[in-house]
Amino acid sequence: MKHVIQCRRGLYRAISKFRTEEKGCIAFIGGSITEMNGYTALSEKMIRARFPRCKFNFINAGISSTCSNTGAFRIGRDVFAKDTPDLLFIEFAVNDNQDGHLKPAETIRAMEGMVRQALARNPQMDIVFLYSANESHNESYRNGKAPAEIRAMEKVAKYYGLPSVNFAADVGARLAAGEFDWIKDFGGVHPAPFGNRIYCGHIETLFEKARKQRGNMPEIPAGLMDGNSLVHGCFIDPGTADRDENWEFGIPRWEGLPGEKRERFTSLPTLFTTTPGAELFLEFSGSAIGFFLTAGPDAGTVEYSIDGGGFQSADLYHPYSAGLHYPYTKMLADTLSPGSHTLILRVAEKHHEKSCGNAVRIIAFAENPGTPLKKNTFRVTVRKIKKTESL
Repeated sequence: MKHVIQCRRGLYRAISKFRTEEKGCIAFIGGSITEMNGYTALSEKMIRARFPRCKFNFINAGISSTCSNTGAFRIGRDVFAKDTPDLLFIEFAVNDNQDGHLKPAETIRAMEGMVRQALARNPQMDIVFLYSANESHNESYRNGKAPAEIRAMEKVAKYYGLPSVNFAADVGARLAAGEFDWIKDFGGVHPAPFGNRIYCGHIETLFEKARKQRGNMPEIPAGLMDGNSLVHGCFIDPGTADRDENWEFGIPRWEGLPGEKRERFTSLPTLFTTTPGAELFLEFSGSAIGFFLTAGPDAGTVEYSIDGGGFQSADLYHPYSAGLHYPYTKMLADTLSPGSHTLILRVAEKHHEKSCGNAVRIIAFAENPGTPLKKNTFRVTVRKIKKTESL
């Protein structure tokens, strides 16, 4: 169990509040493994049983397919706009691996961004990283090496002294020992009840270990791991962009489009076009710019220029776009200099060879406003969240 649960600064503050004040808020943010009726529901039941006199508000902010970078842009809206957690669980290891294929530096910027946003909201918040399992993780552990995204997340957890629960390491070890079958018993990436009980059991063990901890907790590090971490990450209304007559802002006409659609997104106001050459202009600030979109069988390619520089190309067609209008965040830049910037984005004539169109459907722009924070300059502040329609 030592390789699975790292208690570090523990859960002392959250547990103390649950016991003494008898009220608390616990939030989960992650992908479909968090969103589904699985380990989160079991964990809620387990936590209520551990603190029967405590009145809890649980927030499940899981959204299928989303990675840690999307998490950093939406955590203000999907978690902090609803309540201020005493305890926050963050689960993105699988999606950073199989959906976003994020580089370790991108994972670090996103995970640190969420941690900093959480501590700015409530410096007493306890935060736990959860690392779920998939086939790639199983193979990595079978070969004796931790997956790259989990190593990146652990760097953030160690730097801030945060507890982490490595479900994937335990599952990998037990699969190698022949204890159970990945599909028939565990249930695969989206666990069956058997697998979810394993995940919940580890969270319960973390509570039991943390229950025994006492004393002062470590101070929040003064400096950032990465000056471009998404510490102010947020989504902004796509309707604020200046655009030509080829764009529409509203609800796309989904009924005539090929590919599956997720109901969560089909009613959201969207900035969309299918016309090559359609162009928009956006003013933004800070180190990062991108957009959250749905990319289906007809996903196009965009060309973009930042601050009047040369145009670059970004293919929006995702490996999962063939049969689904797939939701993800397309990053255009994440290491820009401080200050104000401009974006010109236009739809390219060409598109991915597997795509059947030039569609661009933007649900929100993603930015990291403000001056990128240098090491030794971080101050815990609360940034007001501009609310847009919840995903």
